[in-house]
Amino acid sequence: MKKGTQPLGDNPQPAAAGSAGADPSARPILKWAGGKTQLVAELDRARPGQFVKYIEPFVGGGAYFFHVAAQNSVIADSNPDLINLYRAVAAAPHLVAKELAGMPTDKESFYRVRALDQTVLSQSEAAARTIFLNRLCFNGLYRVNKLGRFNVPYAGYKKPTLPSLAELQVASAALTKATIVCGDYKAILREYAAEGDFVFLDPPYLPMAKYSDFRRYTAQQFTDDDHVELAAEAQRLTQIGCALVVTHSNHPLVRELYPDFTIRVINTRRNINSKGSARKGQDLILTNEKALFGTTR
Repeated sequence: MKKGTQPLGDNPQPAAAGSAGADPSARPILKWAGGKTQLVAELDRARPGQFVKYIEPFVGGGAYFFHVAAQNSVIADSNPDLINLYRAVAAAPHLVAKELAGMPTDKESFYRVRALDQTVLSQSEAAARTIFLNRLCFNGLYRVNKLGRFNVPYAGYKKPTLPSLAELQVASAALTKATIVCGDYKAILREYAAEGDFVFLDPPYLPMAKYSDFRRYTAQQFTDDDHVELAAEAQRLTQIGCALVVTHSNHPLVRELYPDFTIRVINTRRNINSKGSARKGQDLILTNEKALFGTTR
């Protein structure tokens, strides 16, 4: 057995420096398309009983990060607006809340805020803009054009809500315990991942249908070749003794790329499709338990 980890199992009891339980009341700040809120219970079944630190290099909306609430964690993403948001909430939730408090939620205001150049805003102003657009846009999508400009339309919700100061303060308590990094996942993992760590990989999914993926999440796309590289990185992490949980679409290429991983199929709901009949889907939860410990449940 690798140092600092225990086999994966139901309802693990954390006992390491990076174990869960710091602030179970924390909730995601964003309404994130592809977020993992509905998979939390299944992911809990897959995570190791103890670990040195928690690492999530595709943090997105951070649903599982906030749930795990590890005392020692690294969260990262290639999306600079997202990382600025988390850093701003960690540092000064009251300033972000102050900016949000004065923002009307009508259509005209949405497009005015969307047109702002975030690069000239203060950290708290840019963070509030990110939250505002996320809460009012269509289904929590984060999509940008080739110039990196956010281009998701206004959703027209009847009663859109923005997070309160209290909600941001709770999130801040969790975020201040994390190292928050903007960068490519490979660079993040090579710098921070070590034996005994728990790495949760939730990459942009391979699409099961046209426009069902999130490749336009940043100005650079996440291609099939990127998925091949990610699988190779997963093998490297396994070799150095990291416990891995990977989420993905139920795509044939995923099974091909992770032949040594244990795979479970989970029925899920896809909220971004406008047709109710197309909102049912399947996610895969993959673990390297067998490769690490020689057994699986």
